[in-house]
Amino acid sequence: MTRETDDSLQAYVASARKSQILDAATKVFAEKGFHRATIRDVARAAGVADGTIYNYFESKTALLLGLLDRLNATEQREVDFAQSAEMDVADFVRMYLNQRFKEVTATSLDVFHVLLSEVLVNQELRETYYRQIVAPTFAVAEQYAQHWASPETEQRIDPQLMLRAVAGMTLGVLVLRLMGDSLLQTRWDEVPDALAALILHGIKPAEGDDHATSSGTDQPA
Repeated sequence: MTRETDDSLQAYVASARKSQILDAATKVFAEKGFHRATIRDVARAAGVADGTIYNYFESKTALLLGLLDRLNATEQREVDFAQSAEMDVADFVRMYLNQRFKEVTATSLDVFHVLLSEVLVNQELRETYYRQIVAPTFAVAEQYAQHWASPETEQRIDPQLMLRAVAGMTLGVLVLRLMGDSLLQTRWDEVPDALAALILHGIKPAEGDDHATSSGTDQPA
């Protein structure tokens, strides 16, 4: 076995073990909440020794940040946004939102609830989360957003503000779902297209755009 092969194998094993720990943390945090959960709980759920957790995450807070990073799909964002350079903007927006919303499961909603609660009350975690995860994600998106606006609107739309407005709408929908909004619970699969229609066309959808109406109705999304 060459050194390169050995290094590659070690990296694969480390990545798999890290995912195993994050999977366990997802389950434990969803069941117990962040404060009640312990590193030992996570280790038991992962089937590893307590000390193994610290080989990958220096603290429970670091583990929480790892979960936030995974929910954000930070490493995938560059690949996702790069696709926009080769696609029609409207098609990209619909594809991207549908892709992101498909990743929202009952378990991830429970974990998001736990994580959001902690981020809102923990200033240090909030600042670290924004610095390490949120800001870099916006920076990547902004590189591509400069080319999304049409010539007629690019003087009126600030890409930086636009991205934050879109992120705010998405986050707001998730929060409403967590609050128990019954319509969102029953029509969750329709939300990505409704958001895409609002982003692309505003309150009044473009004529003839089938994506801009809700399934089974003739009302604006």
